[in-house]
Amino acid sequence: MKNFALTGVGGFIAPRHLKAIRDTGNRLVAAVDPKDSVGILDQYSFDVRFFTEIERFDRYLEKLRRGSEHEAQRIDYLSVCSPNYLHDAHCRLGLRVKADVICEKPLVINPWNLDALQELEAESGHRIWTILQLRAHDKLVALRERLVAEAAANTRHEVVLTYVTSRGPWYDVSWKGQPDKSGGVPTNIGIHFFDMLMWMFGAVQGSKVHLNDPRRMAGFIELEHARVRWMLSVDARDLPDQARAAGKPTYRSITVDGTEVEFSEGFTDLHTRVYELTLAGKGFSIQDARPSIELVNKLRTTALSPASSEAHPLLLR
Repeated sequence: MKNFALTGVGGFIAPRHLKAIRDTGNRLVAAVDPKDSVGILDQYSFDVRFFTEIERFDRYLEKLRRGSEHEAQRIDYLSVCSPNYLHDAHCRLGLRVKADVICEKPLVINPWNLDALQELEAESGHRIWTILQLRAHDKLVALRERLVAEAAANTRHEVVLTYVTSRGPWYDVSWKGQPDKSGGVPTNIGIHFFDMLMWMFGAVQGSKVHLNDPRRMAGFIELEHARVRWMLSVDARDLPDQARAAGKPTYRSITVDGTEVEFSEGFTDLHTRVYELTLAGKGFSIQDARPSIELVNKLRTTALSPASSEAHPLLLR
């Protein structure tokens, strides 16, 4: 049994990490969040030390590390579920208290912070892992295996990615609606899709952006083995008719050469699967995360191109 601590326990994604810690047979020792509405902790344990100040949380973890009487509670892993702009600092905290880190995506917002994290990782002797959960989705793993088996040097698949996940006005007011804190739409909701695309179809050879506003972004990416038209949105008005008719607030679609890749189900336990891989030493590293973080940074700063035949179908309606 490994001991975990967790930052950002009051946030949206934390329950998936709490479940993964429990379902992999481990225990949560301490957690921190500025908000104190964290009664969810009682679903997992009545013995979790909770803090609303990161400084006191840091001090507690350091006390556990140094005191021989606390050896049974010494932290092995720090799970980072805090807002995106704090991931870098909280990864550093984990290394400083001699723990490995499991950080929610995106690992960082800006790619130049990865170099420093790798240096600190090497100095500390501990690892930073991240959540790239689509690499653990059974249907996507099977698709990748098929594509790799069929691949020829000049193969270029035609891919269309559409992801609409409806968010109300709260989104714009929260840190998620502030690009300097979230990285904007492509980082906040798209980073794992861009990682998946490069994992499946190879490195980026070119890219264009056709739409970029606070709630929507669309563009084109040329990969080694695919031409990808993509669109990301948190605006419910972008939901296709079939999703509206079914009352679904989220729509995920990937087509490869005109054939829909169905992967709407199977998301519930992906974090647990990533934890299993990580605990076995087969998780996703800083180097695994780097290409998608570099790509998204480039997309955020790319000047708009006119919509053309390379644009996402929703922009050509």
